[in-house]
Amino acid sequence: MALSFLDREHTVATPGYSRWLIPPAALAIHLCIGQAYATSVYKNALVAHFDSSLTAIGVIFSIAIVMLGLSAAVMGTWVERVGPRAAMFTSACFWAAGFLVGALGIATSQLWLVYLGYGFIGGIGLGIGYISPVSTLIKWFPDRPGLATGMAIMGFGGGALVASPLSRQLMAVYDSGYDPADPTSVASGSAVTSLFVTLGIAYFLVMMLGVFTVRVPAPGWMPAGFDASSVAARPMVSTANVSAANAIRTPQFWLLWTVLFCNVTAGIGILEQAAPMIQDFFRDGGTSSVAPTTAAGFVAFLSLFNMAGRFAWSSTSDYIGRKPTYVMYLGVGMVLYVLLATVGNLSTVIFVLVAAVIISFYGGGFATVPAYLRDLFGTFQVGAIHGRLLTAWSAAGIAGPLIINGFLDAQGTPGELVAADYRPALFTMVAVLAVGFVANALVRPVAARFHEPADPAGELAEGKV
Repeated sequence: MALSFLDREHTVATPGYSRWLIPPAALAIHLCIGQAYATSVYKNALVAHFDSSLTAIGVIFSIAIVMLGLSAAVMGTWVERVGPRAAMFTSACFWAAGFLVGALGIATSQLWLVYLGYGFIGGIGLGIGYISPVSTLIKWFPDRPGLATGMAIMGFGGGALVASPLSRQLMAVYDSGYDPADPTSVASGSAVTSLFVTLGIAYFLVMMLGVFTVRVPAPGWMPAGFDASSVAARPMVSTANVSAANAIRTPQFWLLWTVLFCNVTAGIGILEQAAPMIQDFFRDGGTSSVAPTTAAGFVAFLSLFNMAGRFAWSSTSDYIGRKPTYVMYLGVGMVLYVLLATVGNLSTVIFVLVAAVIISFYGGGFATVPAYLRDLFGTFQVGAIHGRLLTAWSAAGIAGPLIINGFLDAQGTPGELVAADYRPALFTMVAVLAVGFVANALVRPVAARFHEPADPAGELAEGKV
């Protein structure tokens, strides 16, 4: 068969293959699908082209994030069964097709086609692509699972750093009247159509680099010098395996679901309002001391910390443990939200630094959770379990903006808000983080009745069960 090279048995690494090729392969996928965070670049252009509202255009992103969680949950077991190469290839096909169908929708002025393309079809590619490298990375790096997943998932947080300037420059090429340096400049619909076609093709090609590079370890493989007993001796780390079907029956799964939901809900609350928030916090009367260009730079700065937090904090969790790491995310996060609400308006330096650390915790929460799942449930179907856990992201993607926008709508008119108007929303986020803090404190090792039987033949590691 023409596509037989995608089969799991054809991706088993030969002796001498370097495991350090796996993070770049995963990064090739995550950098591309991380473009989802750059949709604001062409949001105003789509509003003008479709003569629509920001809310109607924002639905495109919401559909994509909801489909990310749903497809990761539904397809997680399939991803584990077929292996990373077939899953990455499928992700690339859906992600590229989403751009091309979206381009058709823009070209024909059919907004529903953009919903179907970038939102629904592309969202399926997002979900499959997000989880496809996870279990493979963990199996290649049993000694440093936090480092491995952090390197890959860092790409999703940093995708916008590449996609945002790239998209602006491409739109300038396709529309001579568009100025990428002017935040008030709006590109034409035809320029966004061409942008979507270009990105769809380019991302497919880059993702193919990951497809052809990725390998799974041979049965029984372990890193040189690695002592599995040293990891198993750590608190909260299990040597047993739990299936995805059994995992969702455990209280640990739903406690971690709550932890992720709370951490993401609080982070999205800032990301959703980053640009207007920094302007509103330093508004004197009707004028803000923060220029729109500075606000845009603040958003880019937060993206950098979102990306860095995924790598730095996840890697740190290999040393201090996953549960203590989430104590930091949620406990210190509560303190930082209180500081933001009470003294954030005293200095732009205080505001920016506090917000940056909060967003680094947001990114770190995403990157650390696969290793947390591996500690509790083993490596057998950790990718599928991770996929089901990501429904918390879908729920938080709805809850976070609803909470902060609901409070702000009740406080006054956008463009006239001040720091005090944000305090009810920020204190609500403190309460949300407190719920997550308690949920994390309640996590205990998984009971033996949920464990898979002993596996002397190594079939669990090969994905044959």
